[in-house]
Amino acid sequence: MADKQIGKVTHYYDKIHVAVVKLTDKLSTGDKVKVVKGDNEFTDVVGSMQINKENVSSAKTGEEVAIMLSKAAKEGS
Repeated sequence: MADKQIGKVTHYYDKIHVAVVKLTDKLSTGDKVKVVKGDNEFTDVVGSMQINKENVSSAKTGEEVAIMLSKAAKEGS
């Protein structure tokens, strides 16, 4: 399956490993995501997701979601 962009990291909270992502496609908990910035990349599974500090199981194009990641992401990834 080919990779496709589902959004961009607009902010990253280093201490809690949470990325805020502006979505360009739908996203659900359990989805596998690849975070890419330059030569750095890693794959992770969306374990939890929030919109406006409320837990959600899915989000659609145009929404900003907060997702917890296992590694650091950079803004613009």
